[in-house]
Amino acid sequence: MSNGPINQGCVFNPDWLEGIRVNKSAVERRISSLSARRSVKKDAQIAWLLKAISCIDLTTLMGDDTPGKVRRMCRKAMNPVRRDILDIFGMGEAGITTGAVCVYHTMVQTAVSTLGESGVPVAAVSTGFPAGLIPFDLRLEEIKRSVADGAREIDIVITREYVLTGAWEKLYEEVKAFKEACGPAHLKAILATGQLGTMGEVAKASMVAMMAGADFIKTSTGMEGVNATLPISLVMVRQIRDFYDRTGQSIGYKPAGGIKTAKEALTYLILMKEELGRAWMEPELFRFGASSLLGDIERQLEYHAYGGYSAGYRHAVG
Repeated sequence: MSNGPINQGCVFNPDWLEGIRVNKSAVERRISSLSARRSVKKDAQIAWLLKAISCIDLTTLMGDDTPGKVRRMCRKAMNPVRRDILDIFGMGEAGITTGAVCVYHTMVQTAVSTLGESGVPVAAVSTGFPAGLIPFDLRLEEIKRSVADGAREIDIVITREYVLTGAWEKLYEEVKAFKEACGPAHLKAILATGQLGTMGEVAKASMVAMMAGADFIKTSTGMEGVNATLPISLVMVRQIRDFYDRTGQSIGYKPAGGIKTAKEALTYLILMKEELGRAWMEPELFRFGASSLLGDIERQLEYHAYGGYSAGYRHAVG
């Protein structure tokens, strides 16, 4: 599986930040109309749900992670839906996988060896995830070690202080250094939006991260009090659109934390299609950071296949 386009970044442009304004009421009105105006039914819903699976970063980031747990998750990533269900839809030979698996650095080698030649990339959380409050040289070293172990994507956390104090050039230099440490791997910049205060600050942090070379911008670690939301997602994807208009470079988007149901996943996909276009419905430019979403999507697919829901435990994720 291709990791998608590489962001070359650009020079730090403070003037771009001066022009950023976010109308919170307009954002909320846009989001409230989203699900009301759009619905996906029947065969189309099956296709959209299968597309959502291909955009999941199947994730385990727990203190009790073990090699056995990670291997089970990797096997699920390679075969995310029971074969009998896929066969009913004529998709048994389609080779559907999740977009990636996401683990801590210590589990990268286990994940890489289990996934083998499947094409499913390993994403490693890095830079002192989730808070990022470790010495800078150690953050860079963690990135380099994960890449050396085979991670093709690195999910970094930014220093929230730089956003909260308006130290935008410091944030730019930090993300730029992380990008250089990634070498051939893609960089996904986690903004921890629930800790950044206002939508305006989220928008500016998004733009700075993209200027510095982030290949994806990501909402959350999944461990904040507030994680991915549709209003914040709208703010971030519109910055992606603005960056594309300014530079011609396509940047990916990853909402993470709290997305648990198939219905929510479809709403996010509709948002991406309406705001950025069809290309942003592919795993090269869109991912869900999720641990339990896959289970609900598989239950919905089984309902379409057999006309009834099964117990959740029949669709093990990890």
